[in-house]
Amino acid sequence: MPLTRRDFAKRSALTGAGVALAGSVGVLATAPGAIGAETPDGGPDSGPDGAADGIGYGPLIADPDGILALPAGFSYKIITRTGETTLDSGESTPSNHDGTGTFEGPRGTTLLVNNHELKGPRADWPHPVPLAEGLVYDPAASGGCTVVEVAKDGTPVGEWVGIAGTSTNCAGGTTPWGTWLTGEETEDKAGEHGMTKDHGYVFEVDPHDRRAGRDPKPLKALGRYAHEAVVVDPKRGHLYLTEDASDPNGLFYRWTPPHGFRHGRGQLRSLAGDAGVLEAFKCFDSGGRFVDDLSRATKAGTVYGVDWVEVADRDARKVSVRKQFKDGEVTRARKLEGLWWADGGAYVVSSYARDESPVQHDGQVWFYDPRRRTLTLKVLLGVNPDPSKDGALDGPDNITVSPYGGLIIAEDGEGVQHLFGATDDGRTYPIARNELNIGTAAEPEFSEFTGPVFSPDGQTLFANIQEPGIMLAITGPWKRQRRQR
Repeated sequence: MPLTRRDFAKRSALTGAGVALAGSVGVLATAPGAIGAETPDGGPDSGPDGAADGIGYGPLIADPDGILALPAGFSYKIITRTGETTLDSGESTPSNHDGTGTFEGPRGTTLLVNNHELKGPRADWPHPVPLAEGLVYDPAASGGCTVVEVAKDGTPVGEWVGIAGTSTNCAGGTTPWGTWLTGEETEDKAGEHGMTKDHGYVFEVDPHDRRAGRDPKPLKALGRYAHEAVVVDPKRGHLYLTEDASDPNGLFYRWTPPHGFRHGRGQLRSLAGDAGVLEAFKCFDSGGRFVDDLSRATKAGTVYGVDWVEVADRDARKVSVRKQFKDGEVTRARKLEGLWWADGGAYVVSSYARDESPVQHDGQVWFYDPRRRTLTLKVLLGVNPDPSKDGALDGPDNITVSPYGGLIIAEDGEGVQHLFGATDDGRTYPIARNELNIGTAAEPEFSEFTGPVFSPDGQTLFANIQEPGIMLAITGPWKRQRRQR
């Protein structure tokens, strides 16, 4: 049963929605540069290193090797590096590391599935994903995933192809049944940009069983569009998906499985292309007014009611999915990126908004509560006036929930790039800074961080520097961040 605008407005009048709801879930709202950034008691923000109120791990210390600045007591190991490390086959680790998931491996090891965001023909890239026999979808495409095995002490054990011949594998998500869903951030059809098959799908990769990935099959039921991340609601069986697109801005989707369907390894591959229902979200405020774009929210703690509108042609045979909706039918957002399922719902990232959106910002993190059918703004970053300076943050992208509380967010903004944490009560602190300059001394350039995710035992934070392609394992004196009283 849909949650109507009238129902949400009535509920808001009775509970003071946007105030009462924000009191329980409106946290993580005070990142440096946030609009109206204050600590929950109205005091000043924690500052760039979190030291003002005792959170985080202190200032970042420059790396003499010029790769990763970390707090005192922390260290890193390079797990894979394009052009230096090799697959079990002897070929180079592919480049452009992106979304990553971790899984318990054999004999205490950790298995990681690592996306490689490579778009277009293979000839465009020095190190595409190798075309491993039986694991290729489109032999013309350069992207895919590799599976990396790491010992408990952080020593790399091996790396092999999980899927090849896909395009622009950006984010994705783990499943409760122990597989990885990788999304193609493209809408290229066969015959476009050298492709021989249609792209813009989600594929499933099983890190434990190499045979399960043979003859890759796109999960067409989840739609064909510029996929970013995906999460699974383990209670209701829904899948939620983000779309990174513009002209017009992208959508947030929900897929409902067909009646009687039971999730499990390989079960999504068995579904027909029109199985279940794919819908896009539609938001309205506490007054029952339609919200056309998430950038309209200019205050952390904002709560919207959510309804869902069915997609007519999910395979986008003639018209892109997001273009099938008229103004007023769905809510849009620029650069819908990372997703993570925790706390009974989905954390959703919108990286930034510029002139294509009603209101500009440098990042939002929302929380969708499927039980309440509400979307709450938890992090709001104002436009960073000087991205070249260290401290201010912009462009959140991939995201994970920390076993020590709060969120870990990968920065994909302009200028200096960080991994940063956000506590349960809204304060932020740095974890790492990318010091690998891929530009020049006169015009430095630093690639984005991608794929932050903890090992299953919570002792190691894995993350990537996308260009040239480096997977890192970060260890140190992790601790639960103290809530502010």
